[in-house]
Amino acid sequence: MTAVDAGTGEPGGSPAVVPPGERGATRIADRVVAKIASQAAREAVGTLPPGAAPPHATVVVHHDSARVRVHAELDYPGDIGGRCRQVRRHVVERVGTLAGMQVPEVVVQVERLHLTAEFRAARGRTR
Repeated sequence: MTAVDAGTGEPGGSPAVVPPGERGATRIADRVVAKIASQAAREAVGTLPPGAAPPHATVVVHHDSARVRVHAELDYPGDIGGRCRQVRRHVVERVGTLAGMQVPEVVVQVERLHLTAEFRAARGRTR
């Protein structure tokens, strides 16, 4: 078998080196980034209240940046602002690490609050 030069097609040559700018690019689909963000939000939220849907995310990717919107259901009472901060930080870190994208914006939309069993029992039927 004879080696062929990729640039000239001549036998016995070494393969041509293609400059980095001409090699192409890897594009990560929006739905893949959304799955990464959803999983990161699930990790950050931790244990879900009974009957709560797991967090899910929608994304808009433009070049190397992703804008993320996370929909979550949380338990109440609790530190809702703190939980949302945890979700934002974790989504930015995981999307940056796994997809190599900048995340300039993460919007956490709390869809529903679930009363904890202790809060329901303590509250009773008072008006």
